[in-house]
Amino acid sequence: MYHYLIGPAVGAVIGYITNDIAIRMLFRPHQAKYVMGIHIPFTPGIIPKEKARIAGSIGKAVSENLMNREVLEKSLLSPDMLAKMSDAIDEFVATQSQNDETIEQFASHYLTQDDLDAMRQNVTSGVVKMISGKLQDSQLGDNIAHMAIEHVMEKTRKSVVGLFGADKFVAGLALPIEKLLAKHINEILQNNSHQMVEGLVTDESEKLMGMTMSQLVTGHDEQVAQIKSGIQSAYKTIITEHLPRILQDIDISTIIEQRINEMDMNEAEAIILDVMKKELRAIVWLGALLGSIMGTLNAIL
Repeated sequence: MYHYLIGPAVGAVIGYITNDIAIRMLFRPHQAKYVMGIHIPFTPGIIPKEKARIAGSIGKAVSENLMNREVLEKSLLSPDMLAKMSDAIDEFVATQSQNDETIEQFASHYLTQDDLDAMRQNVTSGVVKMISGKLQDSQLGDNIAHMAIEHVMEKTRKSVVGLFGADKFVAGLALPIEKLLAKHINEILQNNSHQMVEGLVTDESEKLMGMTMSQLVTGHDEQVAQIKSGIQSAYKTIITEHLPRILQDIDISTIIEQRINEMDMNEAEAIILDVMKKELRAIVWLGALLGSIMGTLNAIL
């Protein structure tokens, strides 16, 4: 009777122990061991010994199969992700509609005062440069002069003076007066447009930064909808057109490989065991089961 029990029991113990040792030898020892200068076989463990190759393989597998363009694009542009983005924007707008902070106060949560001042200066300078450049366009002075003369001619024709033919006299002088007027207007714009525009833009910038967030979003449903559409469109463009370059610049494969190679083996072992603890334990018990079966067959036969 004991003959039939001892065989399976011994087989189970041997199977359990051998599988447990085999799993431990995957990780340990972390360094090669020597006795009297002779290298002990199977040291270091398989994973420490092949760490560089494993790191390269994992990095390549992740970048080619788990974090490639197709997978990320499908995930980032999924209906669920776009719906979450839409809900997030709506939630932000709803929150800001109750926010009495000024735009400057709100921005200060994310930017330093120096950054805010620099951003305001850059935006103001850019707007001033753009508008003053348009004002200095010679055609603007010509157009203003032409419209002024046309207005005078129209008033003259409709006035009492026009009944005595004065409008014809004025018409003869219209062209040289228009050219002279255009010249003076262009000179004024060339010399003063930057100063005039800068004052207006600076004043409007101060007013804008002094608005509350609730004033910014409340009652501007159409503009908010346009901004929301613009954000969603920009997001889709970034994913579809710029994602390949981003992935290439990031080089996920190399980052993963370097990170694994930089890991201490104790850290790497802890991570692997934490992820596969249940599976590795199942292998140990499977060894016990197979050992028990072999012991039973040996006892019967």
